[in-house]
Amino acid sequence: MAIRIDGRRVLITGAAAGIGRVMAKTFMDAGARVHVCDVDESAIAEALRLLPGLSASKADVSSEGDVERLFADVRRELGGLDCLINNAGTAGPTAAVEDVQREDWDRCMAVCMTSQFLCTREAVPMLKEAGRGSIVNISSAAGRYGFAMRSPYAAAKFAVIGFTKSISIELGKHDINVNAIQPGLV
Repeated sequence: MAIRIDGRRVLITGAAAGIGRVMAKTFMDAGARVHVCDVDESAIAEALRLLPGLSASKADVSSEGDVERLFADVRRELGGLDCLINNAGTAGPTAAVEDVQREDWDRCMAVCMTSQFLCTREAVPMLKEAGRGSIVNISSAAGRYGFAMRSPYAAAKFAVIGFTKSISIELGKHDINVNAIQPGLV
């Protein structure tokens, strides 16, 4: 059964390549209008070449200023928002906890968790304006089971689950559904 979501407006972060680009194509094939962001300009160019009709922004979603610019682009390109997919992430360092450097911990938390807060904070007024909406936060199986030698990543992905549960309770009354996906190794 083919699902059609013609005209729905979707933003997917970290989506110029990999899982994000596949999601963008899937949404576009179902009739949605899709905007993506990424930090990799060459990946953005490739995504725009492969997916005619896609719009994109270069943005580091762990940066508050970049997120504000991203959402201005989304409003200009899509005219609003119906769905946010917080997909951006980083693997972070692979090291024993005693060897993890503070700056590596902070960067992993910023990209994997803080970015979801920043994007959600900007998206919620647009979703409320639309009268309903969806937020999908990408976590990881590491956010359920832990992951030795990857404590920053696992901690960030555990945090995504708590964030998702909290805002799903908060936003349900506004007809905004919030869910998390916990993929395994890809």
